[in-house]
Amino acid sequence: MHWIDALIVLIPLAIVLWLALRSRRYARGVVDYLAAGRVGGRYVIGVGNLASALSVITLVAGAEQQFETGFGVGWWNNIAAPLGIVLGLTGYCAVRWRQSRCLSKGQFIELRYGSKAFRFVTGLISTLAEMVTNSIGPAVAANFFIYYLGLPHKIMFFGVPLPCYIILVALSLIVATVVIWPGGRVSLLITDSIQALLSYPIFVIIVGFILLNFGWDTDISPILWNRVPNESFLNPYDVQNFRDFNVFAIMVSLFMNMFNVPAFYGNDTTNSGRTPHEQKMAGVIGAWRNGYAFLMITMIAIITVVFMNGPQFAGKNRFGVSNNEIRRELAQRVLTDANLKMDEGVRTRALQSMREMPDLQRVPGVDPPLSQEDNLNTVYLDRVRQELGETPEGREQFQKFRALFRQQMMPVMMGKLLPVGMFGLFALLMVMLLVSTDDTRIFNAAGCIVQDIVLPFLKKGSLSPQAHLKLLRFVTLGVSIFFFVVAFFFKQMDYINMFTQIMTGFWLASAGPIMVFGLYTRFGNLAGGWCALIFGSGTTLLGMMGQRNWAKHIYPFLESRGWVDGLDHFLRAVSSPFHPWIEWKADPVTFPINSYELLFIASVLAIVSYIIASFIRYKPFDLDKLLHRGKYADSDDLEAQAAGVRRNIPCWKLPLVWCKMLLGIDRNYTKGDKIIAWSVFLYSFVYSFLLAFVGVCAWNKIRPWTQEGWNTFFYYNELVIPGILGIVSTVWMGIGGFMDMKALFRDLAKRVDDPEDNGMV
Repeated sequence: MHWIDALIVLIPLAIVLWLALRSRRYARGVVDYLAAGRVGGRYVIGVGNLASALSVITLVAGAEQQFETGFGVGWWNNIAAPLGIVLGLTGYCAVRWRQSRCLSKGQFIELRYGSKAFRFVTGLISTLAEMVTNSIGPAVAANFFIYYLGLPHKIMFFGVPLPCYIILVALSLIVATVVIWPGGRVSLLITDSIQALLSYPIFVIIVGFILLNFGWDTDISPILWNRVPNESFLNPYDVQNFRDFNVFAIMVSLFMNMFNVPAFYGNDTTNSGRTPHEQKMAGVIGAWRNGYAFLMITMIAIITVVFMNGPQFAGKNRFGVSNNEIRRELAQRVLTDANLKMDEGVRTRALQSMREMPDLQRVPGVDPPLSQEDNLNTVYLDRVRQELGETPEGREQFQKFRALFRQQMMPVMMGKLLPVGMFGLFALLMVMLLVSTDDTRIFNAAGCIVQDIVLPFLKKGSLSPQAHLKLLRFVTLGVSIFFFVVAFFFKQMDYINMFTQIMTGFWLASAGPIMVFGLYTRFGNLAGGWCALIFGSGTTLLGMMGQRNWAKHIYPFLESRGWVDGLDHFLRAVSSPFHPWIEWKADPVTFPINSYELLFIASVLAIVSYIIASFIRYKPFDLDKLLHRGKYADSDDLEAQAAGVRRNIPCWKLPLVWCKMLLGIDRNYTKGDKIIAWSVFLYSFVYSFLLAFVGVCAWNKIRPWTQEGWNTFFYYNELVIPGILGIVSTVWMGIGGFMDMKALFRDLAKRVDDPEDNGMV
């Protein structure tokens, strides 16, 4: 790394750490530490959530997935546009949660279901699922920096070889803990907001660099179209043969997003808004904030596809490095990775084989087009699999090699392509995203452990505010150590998004009915909650065990008994009605049922069992008391006093009234709030859904578009329009974020702490 790049990274990082240490003066009580005193504004929450939501693992996983599917499959995500609008603008779950005034989901579960044991078990499961999932963040980030910076896998320290991977994981967790320790949620809101505000200009610069160096018609489009039938990267009507990331996976994500909105409520910023309305508006702001960030992820993923597959980059080119050189270097670096435990003789033969790999290229229109089964990576993967052999151990090592090879292609490529200055900016962005994500997730897990696992067993008043804060800080340290241990032993066997889906599903499969039905229904009860937990989490756990042990233990056992052919016939028969989206078979390396399919099965079982068990033990619940409504409302609670829709409304005004109801507009909305709500609605629903999705579907039904039509559509819809909105958002969010941060300091300084408000029931 050049010294200019080093300064670009170190100076902003030092400022963030200094701000974190300065925030200690504002964390005077438990509510300050856990929820920033409940005085956060919409922008400081919305902007800060960008940094905690977007991460190194998000970028690496996004690039890994887009390399397999391109734009085609992702276009069907527009189906979710109306759902996102309804959930965000109506304050679905967020408003009711804020009305409950709970500091954690465990407190809500105990109040709603009346059981400390149930609170403890759900807290244990959700925390374990969240911690194991999030602990791979430092692991993926450490690998990213090793491959991006070109660091050696081992560093000599006084003659002792230390794994660079472990050093980077430890450093990232130490920095995250330092950020959390002084002020908890106050520290996170401040530092995450600063990091997000620094990130936005970097997004603009990186996307600008890509657009200046890669032409849509000359570089990008020809490579994206060079695909076999039914695996198009640009035509969404020609994507039937994609296996893992396909339309069914999108529908499962849509289903899970709807039912898991409040799954981790209380251990994030959902308690931090100064009012339920401000919390709701933070969610609306969030609908804008992600656009430019995910445009950057998409663009980096697409240029990875283009550069690594383009024949114009197979030899000497304007970047000074070819895709063949990158593949050979990447394959050799992965083979020498300390995480791959293999016989040294096998490793030596595999390394020599990689060095001797010839230059490869596929010229569109001349050579056979690319596919998931036959592409420029396939030759490398097949060669390594041949060298590792078909033993159970060899198959397991091949899984690890394949996962690292797919994930680290983008970091190695970006490290070779970016010039001095840009190299440092991209590294700074990744450091900011790493720190903001790690600290938030460590803090969320620590809060859940203390509030939902420890507090239920203590008597109210037995824990002083000072002792409570010390407990939170030391549990934070313990969670950081847990993250380190899991990252140390972590083995990446599959796509990152597949792993996170099934791991979070350990809680999310049952969280939907427990949380959503708990907020919105009177029939839900403890019996339903236990059944949802058993069927949802239990099914997911069995699926995880199958995936992790398939190649090394389960398949060899089936093979030794001669049962593979029978199982393969059964799996193909069961999945045949759902072809081509679902196709199960007994593969020696990969578990037959992928994570999205397992998660869907578990979630359906959880919902059905919750409803049946709840009606068997039916007893209506007093929701008004839980939500402080009706006779339980405070006299000054404006939302509790808000009237319903006025009567005697003229017929010509009814459509407008219905639209306002859909958008969740009430008497708390100022003129500025209404402008924000309507702008989000018009862009996300009218343009993105009605025009750019429904309209395009109708047009293609009547007259299918040509290649040129899809080229033009994706250029403007995926690049030009989001780019313009992203630049506007950068200025808007920046001004709003700084104003809200100033207000946050002022309100925290004058806030009076209530020692009784600590999350205990």
